[in-house]
Amino acid sequence: MKLLLVIGTRPEAIKMAPLVRRLMVQDKIEFKTCSTGQHKDLLDSILGFFNLSIDYDLALMSSNQGLHGLTSSIITKTKPIFEDYKPDYVLVHGDTTTSFASALAAFYSGIKVAHVEAGLRTFNKTAPFPEEMNRTLTGRIADVHFAPTELSKLNLLNEGTTENVFVTGNTVIDALHDALDLIDEESNEIKYLKTLLTNDRKKILLFTGHRRENFGTGFDAIFEGLNQLTVERNDITIVYPVHPNPNVKKCALKYFKNNSDIHLVEPLSYGAFIWLLKKSYLILTDSGGIQEEAPSLGKPVLVLREVTERPEAVEAGTVILVGTDKDMMKQITHELLDNTDLYNKMSAINNPYGDGKATERIVEYFINKIDK
Repeated sequence: MKLLLVIGTRPEAIKMAPLVRRLMVQDKIEFKTCSTGQHKDLLDSILGFFNLSIDYDLALMSSNQGLHGLTSSIITKTKPIFEDYKPDYVLVHGDTTTSFASALAAFYSGIKVAHVEAGLRTFNKTAPFPEEMNRTLTGRIADVHFAPTELSKLNLLNEGTTENVFVTGNTVIDALHDALDLIDEESNEIKYLKTLLTNDRKKILLFTGHRRENFGTGFDAIFEGLNQLTVERNDITIVYPVHPNPNVKKCALKYFKNNSDIHLVEPLSYGAFIWLLKKSYLILTDSGGIQEEAPSLGKPVLVLREVTERPEAVEAGTVILVGTDKDMMKQITHELLDNTDLYNKMSAINNPYGDGKATERIVEYFINKIDK
């Protein structure tokens, strides 16, 4: 059995890292890794944190890269790798352009595709864009589907995908458990964060934002709301690891440059980010992965998106969907800061995304294929 794991972005690297780590400690499956370099700078820090190496590096990242060029480059550049290594399965993750284009290229080469984190849906092809279409199309191509939850499995079944669909839990929980053991509190990043967070009387609000659908008026509303929160309260400090996308960074600097209660920091390594996540009181984010990670640490999440492909967390009560309505965002933030019973109720709910053993189940699937 030969597997090729393809990754291109930071979230993919985080969620595939525990799978690579578990493949490294078994001797029945041969595997190699391929990076498209879709987000190379962010990707490298994840690989370093988990002490992982890449066998094939396409280094496709370019300034202000467009989806058209990136997609065509991935399809073209993965072809010789497939011909050289001849894997039995190409494993892709989630909903990135790397995942969709690599799956399509593998299909063109006659290679089976296994989709990790399969079946997430908003049923709105433009929200999130292009992720919803990426994962939907990848699901049509894939031969094996590792769904994180029963609902994601049901989404696939309802679309007519009835074979080789397995509920495994989400590998991001495995990554989180691994990361907690690997964090270096003496790292320069964490030391720097500690210098920003010296007032123990202030609760830390962690904010992250980068989604394309929030560019423009969405971020205008969110950023105005965050500024107003720091005026209305003297018991909070906000930390924002600013995404490097110029559309996000320029807007953040415009709104927050004169606000001493909002700390703009460079993108954090995974270890430093998990340390900050653990230290924070409340999370405000448009990220998908954080909706899955934070509940394992007992952190309530406000989701700054109009729709989410992770309704399990909304239904469980670990996250609240507030969109880009700044008044709703502020109202619920005030409630969670002031109402201890509400906060404790949210933070005590079990994470609906798994028990940290998703990668074991995925590896077991391929080992069982060999044994048969």
